[in-house]
Amino acid sequence: MNYRFVSMSMLFTACLITANIIAVKIIALPGGWFVPAGLIVFPLSYAFNDVISEVYGFTAMRRVIWLGFFCNLVAVIAIFIGGIWTPAPFWTMQSAYNAILGFTPRLLVASFAAYLVGEYLNAYVLVRIKALTGGRYLWMRTIGSTAVGEAFDTIIFLSLAFFGILPIPALISAMLAQWLIKVAYEIVMTWPTYLLVGYLKKREQVSTTGSSDQEAYRVSA
Repeated sequence: MNYRFVSMSMLFTACLITANIIAVKIIALPGGWFVPAGLIVFPLSYAFNDVISEVYGFTAMRRVIWLGFFCNLVAVIAIFIGGIWTPAPFWTMQSAYNAILGFTPRLLVASFAAYLVGEYLNAYVLVRIKALTGGRYLWMRTIGSTAVGEAFDTIIFLSLAFFGILPIPALISAMLAQWLIKVAYEIVMTWPTYLLVGYLKKREQVSTTGSSDQEAYRVSA
């Protein structure tokens, strides 16, 4: 078993599930911006997506994306069952449980659709840029793929979840604010991503330029 690949997959999935659980809280940022608390950790899933796609290839990342999807589905089902189960007579926090962990069908559909499209595009764009540049300019791949993936993720989620609820100007403003924050997050993570990719490529004996990383170019499998 490749424990390094497993570790990256676990961290990716942990970021995804954690972000979905804490997203119910809205936090205040400097400048008067208000965003879901999930933004604290969700962009890290894109950073791990970049690392896995860069080192292990698109096909491997595609499997991790589906693994994350089903793990998140398990969490949602468990939370739902826990919520509808008859509570103990002395337990008085059912309303708090429902308020924090409760899901609406609309938000679930929005979250799952945005996740699949955004993460898939992030991985695909990264390996396509890698093929076009001959494995050079890792910073371009990570930031560029995140900009595309997070754009679709943000647009899909906010459109499906809040169209008809928020005024159009507010919806567009929220999309732009969240996208800018997510891309800025990726820019900050560029140097740690370089270090992690370099370490993994050395351990996995993958070419640092990507010239021998055939899996990274196989985007149609």
